[in-house]
Amino acid sequence: MSKENNNASLQATLDQAKNAWEAKAPEQVKEIYADGIADVTRQNVVANSKKNSDKAPDFTLTNATGTAVSLSEYLKKGPVVLTWYRGGWCPYCNMTLHYLQEQLPTIKLKGANLLALTPELPDKSMSTAEKNQLQFEVLSDVGNKVAHDYGIVFKLTEAVAESYQNGFDLHGYNGDESNELPLAATYVIDQDGTIVYTFLDAEYRNRAEAKDIFAALDAIKK
Repeated sequence: MSKENNNASLQATLDQAKNAWEAKAPEQVKEIYADGIADVTRQNVVANSKKNSDKAPDFTLTNATGTAVSLSEYLKKGPVVLTWYRGGWCPYCNMTLHYLQEQLPTIKLKGANLLALTPELPDKSMSTAEKNQLQFEVLSDVGNKVAHDYGIVFKLTEAVAESYQNGFDLHGYNGDESNELPLAATYVIDQDGTIVYTFLDAEYRNRAEAKDIFAALDAIKK
């Protein structure tokens, strides 16, 4: 059965998790993370990233099993929903991946494919894919090379980087010490490589809703 009529809002789920965290997190930690989000805005990442009507940079990356996957090859089959997640360590990312998996039948029904990119190393992305029982491609963008092409990379503040490193070993997840992450961006790309829908937000706990992705895919058909 199509999930398109599922009215459950991803953002409502994410907001609930955010509120639960804020209710118990120490004030100092909340301040560190709030400043981290504000710093992404200061870096002008959203303003400088790829937007609607831009050509989507092509890429070839490997999935968790080492198979090469390219955007251009997928575009030959139909439109592509391209989304980034920060890592399997991020609870909001895992909620989003689970949500996208639920929406996958409708995405495919509309003739599109879903690709998820992450700066995680392949063994980490495999663990994330298995944990969330994902049936779409999860590709390792090690060093955020593709994310840089799309202009969605930001540098963590020292305080956030230290918190992440001490908390779960960010460097071990990503295989580098750059302390850079991508926005949790989502794009819908038409078969000619043109971006027709863009979701960009400095606040990593805000994510694209399925209804907006579906509307963009429907508009392509018209």
